[in-house]
Amino acid sequence: MTTAYINRVATAVPPYDIHDAFRRFAQSLFKDRRNAVLFRRMADRADIEHRYSSLSPSNRPEGEAVDAQRFYVRGDFPDTATRMRRFEQDAPALAHSAVERLRLDGERDRITHLLMTCCTGFSAPGLDLEVIERCRLPSAVERTMIGFMGCYAAINALKLARHIVRSEPSARVLIVNVELCTLHLKETTDIEQVLSFLLFGDGCAACLVSADSIGTALDSFRAVLVPDTRELITWNIRDYGFDMVLSGQVPATIQAALHNHMGEILDGAPAGAIDLWAVHPGGRTVLDAVEQAFGLAPPALMASREVLRRYGNMSSATVMFVIEKLMRSGAPGRRGCAMSFGPGLIAETMLFHTVA
Repeated sequence: MTTAYINRVATAVPPYDIHDAFRRFAQSLFKDRRNAVLFRRMADRADIEHRYSSLSPSNRPEGEAVDAQRFYVRGDFPDTATRMRRFEQDAPALAHSAVERLRLDGERDRITHLLMTCCTGFSAPGLDLEVIERCRLPSAVERTMIGFMGCYAAINALKLARHIVRSEPSARVLIVNVELCTLHLKETTDIEQVLSFLLFGDGCAACLVSADSIGTALDSFRAVLVPDTRELITWNIRDYGFDMVLSGQVPATIQAALHNHMGEILDGAPAGAIDLWAVHPGGRTVLDAVEQAFGLAPPALMASREVLRRYGNMSSATVMFVIEKLMRSGAPGRRGCAMSFGPGLIAETMLFHTVA
């Protein structure tokens, strides 16, 4: 049976670092001292220093406008249609930037399939056709949109790419994961919602999957669906953007599920047999939960924590940022486990190994 490989990964973020500006804006939302102190304490403990957006921050985000373009103005935050128009403007350029960093050059005409993941914006004709035009891909490329799956969509895209390559060994699959999470900010004093906005930033990853034995071999996949957890993570389209619910129970639920299904996820191997851990950094407490579930030493999740610190949570693109970091530093012959979490509650996991 043909083996599929991630040959290489490239990543891109928009130009504006908005993390500090958001903290100032969020802090100004709370008029009572208790919530203001709680937010500041939680923000300090989030282990995030930078998050990026296509919206440039205002010089005074605690004032009337949060951003310099006045997209977010207090008392007049945009409706969903306005947010989607901004998505249609900014998402294609970010996707193009990530694909160009793959340096396809003479390989462009050999791309046979394009898989795209996104849960932060929709339009038709959509991102897939924009990427084909901007990146000069063959017009006959087969296109698949993997929409609204949330943070674990990239693992599902890799799974589909593996199926394609195993059935068509000459296939060359381009995967693009693009998310503009910052287009869904709300003006609210709900402390849990504000803390969820603290996590998310914009980003894009692109990778090439083929039968060429270069990079990272995709060995197997396993999905773990946790019963009776549908309400812990939700993502719904509403009048004023997409509404997220991210329960504080998520880390403990992930920890228990991973511990209970460890044998299935690792295909019977002990956690100590895994050299590389590409864990989606859904937040510091999520990484802590994975660390505890598998009994990992702190250095095991260093790549995930570094991505969280530098970029925050970029939904489906984030785990690919971690994989890209591991591929740059990993030696051949190392075994790895990747995983992402999202609505369901589901953990999508993947075993892989590095090659020359």
